Amino acid sequence: MPIRARKLIGTLALLVLAVVWALLAMALAQSALTDINGFVAAIYYVVAGLGWVLPAMPIVSWMAKPDPSP
Repeated sequence: MPIRARKLIGTLALLVLAVVWALLAMALAQSALTDINGFVAAIYYVVAGLGWVLPAMPIVSWMAKPDPSP
């Protein structure tokens, strides 16, 4: 697969990942975190805000692979 196609597919996958991750994080925050301590909520928001990076790393590394030489 050419690198341009991988970058297009990877970009769309990253956009979908970010949107789904944000919606799930917001839903969890609204349902489970309404009655907790502010410090625990802050930790949750930091983890939820940075947590999408781990699933995104394989997508980015796949996008960056060079084209196979003919």
